[in-house]
Amino acid sequence: MAKETVLIIDYGSGNLRSAAKSFERVIHDEARDCAVLISNKPEDILKASRLVLPGQGAFGDCMENLSSTPGMVDALRERVLDNGVPFLGICVGMQLMATRGLEHGVHAGLNWIDGEVVPIKPADPALKIPHMGWNELHFPNNAAPQDNRHVVLRSTSFSENYYFVHSFMFQCTYNHHCLAFTDYGGEIPAVVGRDNMIGTQFHPEKSHEAGLKLLSDFLDWRP
Repeated sequence: MAKETVLIIDYGSGNLRSAAKSFERVIHDEARDCAVLISNKPEDILKASRLVLPGQGAFGDCMENLSSTPGMVDALRERVLDNGVPFLGICVGMQLMATRGLEHGVHAGLNWIDGEVVPIKPADPALKIPHMGWNELHFPNNAAPQDNRHVVLRSTSFSENYYFVHSFMFQCTYNHHCLAFTDYGGEIPAVVGRDNMIGTQFHPEKSHEAGLKLLSDFLDWRP
């Protein structure tokens, strides 16, 4: 069996090396037969076993960067939508799965998960934007049993914190696409997903052991 390849997609809009190093650590510590590759080549996307789309910056700029790389969006759609390979979006990479983003105008997204990316408006005016720092996750209905959670969230704990830095949030059209929340003057979607796609608003690669456990579970995921 060929070695699995985790491809970190390079489109000029993400903290690539940090994400790659976190996956490499998990693979090393768990003695997995898996390789990590950073690439901006559509042909590499078409061969990868798992795809990771990081993202930093404004929604429209990130989508423009992704779309302006020849063949990249088509390769992503083929591999994710047609072939069903596991996909992880991180921060703005997660937001790009939305139908559209409303940051500095209206910008079309990949439209893989129905919804739009809207400004965070905390109920408490003392809370600053961007939302930056460490927050716990909670699950729909407050206490979803661990064995009923999404596979990639099976190792998460109510006592662990994850690192967020963002001013906009993914507002899902359908509640079942929101897999976990955090609280910042109101509920903020922290994890979204459907089928073979999952996205985290927080940065697992910056979330210490809690984030590494999530990346390990992503490597185990067989949607």
